Amino acid sequence: MTSTSAGQAADRNPRQQSIARRVVRLVLVPSVVALLIWFAASGYLVFQGFYNRAVANSVRQVSIPAVTALSSLQQERRLSVAYLARPANGLTALLDRRRQSDQQVDALRQAADGALGQAPQSIKDRWSELTGYLDRLATTRSAIDARTMTGPDAYAFYNSLLDAATELFDNQARVVPDVTATQGGIIATEVFRASDLMSRAGSLIDGALASGPLSRADYLEFVRLVGAYHSALATNAPHFEPAVRQRFAEIEASPEWKQLTQLEGGITAGGPWAKRVSPTLGIGVDRWSQLTAAVSGDLIDLTIRQADQVSARTLRTGNNQLLTASLGSLLALAIALGAILWAVRQSRVLVDRALSVRLAKLGSDADTLVDQRLPAVMDRLRRREQVDLATEFAAPDYGGDEIGQVARVINRSLQAAAGAAVDEAKARTAGTAMLMGVARRPQRPLQRGLKVVEDLQAQVGDEKLLTNLFDIHHQLNQTRRFLENLVILAGGQIGRRFHNPVALRRVLLAAFAEARNYQRITLRRANDVSLAGHAVAEVIHLLAELLDNALAFSPPDTTVWVTSSRVQHGVAIEIEDAGVGMSAEAVERANTLLATAPTPDVTELRDGAQIGLHVVAELAKREGVQISLRRSAYGGLLAIVLLPERILVGADNDREGDTRGMPIVPAAPPAAPAPPEVQPSRSAVAVLEPVAEKPAGKPPLPHRRPQQHLAPELLEADEEEEDTAAIPVRSPEEARQRFARYQRGWAEGAAAERTDENTTDAEQGGNA
Repeated sequence: MTSTSAGQAADRNPRQQSIARRVVRLVLVPSVVALLIWFAASGYLVFQGFYNRAVANSVRQVSIPAVTALSSLQQERRLSVAYLARPANGLTALLDRRRQSDQQVDALRQAADGALGQAPQSIKDRWSELTGYLDRLATTRSAIDARTMTGPDAYAFYNSLLDAATELFDNQARVVPDVTATQGGIIATEVFRASDLMSRAGSLIDGALASGPLSRADYLEFVRLVGAYHSALATNAPHFEPAVRQRFAEIEASPEWKQLTQLEGGITAGGPWAKRVSPTLGIGVDRWSQLTAAVSGDLIDLTIRQADQVSARTLRTGNNQLLTASLGSLLALAIALGAILWAVRQSRVLVDRALSVRLAKLGSDADTLVDQRLPAVMDRLRRREQVDLATEFAAPDYGGDEIGQVARVINRSLQAAAGAAVDEAKARTAGTAMLMGVARRPQRPLQRGLKVVEDLQAQVGDEKLLTNLFDIHHQLNQTRRFLENLVILAGGQIGRRFHNPVALRRVLLAAFAEARNYQRITLRRANDVSLAGHAVAEVIHLLAELLDNALAFSPPDTTVWVTSSRVQHGVAIEIEDAGVGMSAEAVERANTLLATAPTPDVTELRDGAQIGLHVVAELAKREGVQISLRRSAYGGLLAIVLLPERILVGADNDREGDTRGMPIVPAAPPAAPAPPEVQPSRSAVAVLEPVAEKPAGKPPLPHRRPQQHLAPELLEADEEEEDTAAIPVRSPEEARQRFARYQRGWAEGAAAERTDENTTDAEQGGNA
């Protein structure tokens, strides 16, 4: 790639950026992460601040007014129970208390509608529950006025309403994130609960004083309520706010608290009464109402003080959190921005002053290595001079950091390139040796053929002439196939060409004729189909290579079976031997080679002995033939050749039928290829035909007639040749029978000659 194209590629690829930009990015990423962390932390602090403010505002604007309204409802409960016990008294006071409660509840609702908008959902749910009881308040009052509700039912309704309020206060206290504020809010809730318990106890005694008797159940409930609220106050008093704790001490020292405590003790000690309270207790309805109202008011005031101080501290905490988050966020932002600017500046200084100089030197040295030293080393290698790569490409020391590592990698890359050149020279030497080995392989058949020809010159008229002719033709067939292997591996085409289709059986016979030891091949079955002319030569060569391999790697006394079968996608030809076979790994490697047809590596071909599979794979790829090897049940190999439909043209006109279990007879080679301008007709196997016998003496030797047994469409048009159209075409069975008769006759003649010679010798010996 040139420098211009490389620059254009860099412009097209936005990922290729300068080192300075990448370093700045490395600095910016942590800084951006720090900013995100700052944003998350600041957001959390701000959220907590707003959350605390929302809770504190809900307490100050909703809960504290709610305590006042609930205190009025406590008094309304006491008066409602007393009214239901004695309707003649207390109606006016009850109506006045209802008006006060309604005013306070309306104020509470208005405050809650604006204050609970930003409150947590749990507070909203508790407020919704409380408003449900407040909505039922009018219906309950109507039932009390109509006296359709009993005292215990009214007592239970007001208790449920006040319990819902207590749950609201408790939830407000527990959702505050600040632990101190949570504890203070819980204590305020407990104080309100204690005041409600005290009010409930007072309501029980109000009802008993109004109706007369104090049942045992009411007595036990009274004792439980009194004990519970005193215990709650004693438990939580040490944790009150300082001002609240002082106020509680004042309440305990007040005369009302002491008198109420004394009366509660007397009622507890006296037990239930049947009709009226004992005069010794000195309890009157008015006095009891005054004491309980005063103490209840003090406890409500104690609750409001505690809630007010806790909510005020919570509000201050929220404001402080907001202020801290704001100031801290601004400070952290300033520090992060300053760190980013400083890091960017320092990274630029590092790149400009430290990296750029060293990288420029590295680039200059690399140019020298690539443009000068590497070409010089390559020239020396071409001249087959010895080169020490470690010395030629010794790199200067660039340090131990990343730049030094890059320099060492570049140096190793150049050494690897030079090493590849050395390997290439070795590969060329190995390729030359391989070609020489392949060239030597045809010499033996050629020499043998020449020797046969020389012998024929001295044996003209000898009866062995026919056998020798078969032998020389067979050797020349092999020689031609060996030479065509080189052409195929070089990417060339086989010289033989066919225009018309050729029957599959004749293609198989032609392939047999090009294989060594063809006498061991038996054709079991050949389908009545033909091959397209363009594929005939390649398929013959392909099958001959597979047959030659099967014959070479199987014992000389075994048979190689060839069978063709019609399948769904073409015709399958099976070549099966009983040889030594191959390992599973070797079969897998061979199948991979046959399926992919890679360019052969000359270092693997060695002396050409492994050339066959590469030739087969190349021919199969050209014609779309599929070949697979598998281990045979007879111990050898089974080669399956699938001829595709596109090279098949249906049944041949020369219908010769299947040949089952027929041994192969010697055959002449296909016709030699003609020059390109003269397209020859098909080559086929010419079976020698013996002449007819004479009834006495030795039969005459058979003689060949050119193209005698070819199919009519395969005959060559030659004006100088005699007209062969009148010669009858014999079937393969007839040709085989005629040649068998010839062989038997020749054998009988040879035996008769030997008998005559022995008789003559005996007679001469006798005469002697």
